[in-house]
Amino acid sequence: MSEEILVNVNPRETRAALLENGVLQEVFIERVSRRGLTGNIYKGRVQRVLPGMQAAFIDVGLERTAFLHASDIKLGREPGTESTGEREAEIGDLISEGQDILVQVVKDPLGTKGARLTTYVSMPSRYLVHLPFGRGIGVSARIEEEGERARLREILEDVSADGGGGWIVRTAAEGAPRDALRADLMFLEKLWNAVGAQGRCCPTGTLVHADLDLSLRLLRDLLAPGVERVRVDDPESYGRMKRFAASFIPEMEPKIQAYNEPRPIFELYNVEEEIARALERKVSLKSGGYLVLDQTEAMTTIDVNTGAYVGHRNLEETIFKTNLEAAQAIARQVRLRNLGGIIIVDFIDMQDEDHRVQVLAAFERALQNDHARNQITEVSRLGLVEMTRKRTRESLEHILCRPCPACHGRGSVKTPETVCYEIFRDILRQSRQFEFQELLVLAHAEVLDLLVDEEAAGLAQLETATGKPIRLQAESGYSQDQYDVVPI
Repeated sequence: MSEEILVNVNPRETRAALLENGVLQEVFIERVSRRGLTGNIYKGRVQRVLPGMQAAFIDVGLERTAFLHASDIKLGREPGTESTGEREAEIGDLISEGQDILVQVVKDPLGTKGARLTTYVSMPSRYLVHLPFGRGIGVSARIEEEGERARLREILEDVSADGGGGWIVRTAAEGAPRDALRADLMFLEKLWNAVGAQGRCCPTGTLVHADLDLSLRLLRDLLAPGVERVRVDDPESYGRMKRFAASFIPEMEPKIQAYNEPRPIFELYNVEEEIARALERKVSLKSGGYLVLDQTEAMTTIDVNTGAYVGHRNLEETIFKTNLEAAQAIARQVRLRNLGGIIIVDFIDMQDEDHRVQVLAAFERALQNDHARNQITEVSRLGLVEMTRKRTRESLEHILCRPCPACHGRGSVKTPETVCYEIFRDILRQSRQFEFQELLVLAHAEVLDLLVDEEAAGLAQLETATGKPIRLQAESGYSQDQYDVVPI
């Protein structure tokens, strides 16, 4: 599988696209006005402790106070020790209101929720993650070869013998030489010493350490040997990325290429079109079937339908083929839309047990390349596949869209007929409460067309009942279900 990364830079926004075999799989967007906070380290102050929730709200200088759960507090133990499995200490025993505390963002603010924090600080680099308050050495589960896992662990045990804290070996370290791992370790130790010193002397509500910007995070986190090239359309960003790669991943530096063509890079690869499709509720399958995705605050639901696909053999085979294609499409949409939290997939009911097993296995295989941690449960008694996916940043829809101002996020608006009858009731209410010479109805043009056409008889009856004329006026700025009845 060949991978390619495209980077599109504008003055206030950076976008990146990850393509696998020429097909868009993931989109990353970072805006100056809403730059992601995950990985940032702040010196905060405990604003409120909630014993009932075993949590606290921390003021770190952001728009909303951030959330810190008791399980994410390291202060109750000596650095380097872990929980013994006994009952955790109460939140009030760990921190108190007004206390200053060094915290790291593990989840960006989502919707109305503030950022999620931890005191288990982690400092990532190209090959390693340093855990200043942890201990031991862990190796990424994606490095499967036991000999390589043992080699990496042995190197880390040797080079970190005199240092404190814990270490995690990242997937990118597979095959990395000893000198590169040692250089990474020394860099992270120096960085943490500087961060710790800054955290002790700076005022509360201060950003102590910011994570890399999007263009450099891509190189640190995604630039694996399978990536054939990284194309960048901005000269300044291209230069920064080349210098970063030359310093930390010199073997990958030649893969970073400048894109200077007049045609926008995202249009050349049809990325713009794919992003537009990823914002639609319905996703068409090549066979003629389709998916329907509904994203809510609690969960995301995905429904699979055969649509126009009729198959060639029998109904069960048609359903099986549709579900197999849907499994691939759903895995891609989950990554592309960056859906997180609880996801419920309603595949079409299959009678054959072997078909159900094959579809679930295909779904699991399709999700193997996902960089976000996910977990699929067994099929429920209702035939639903339940999965969870780690959510650390906003979904594509939440970044690019906002709730519809006409329906206020409901996804539907009242019909003109419904609005007409609401106007009738409002006219009767006004006639009983106020004295007036005439009534002026302000509404959407489509609603007024219905009033003077199909509902003209009802309007005439109201004029007779009230004994006053009713005048209609179209308002171009009104939504379809918005109106005003004004007594004059």
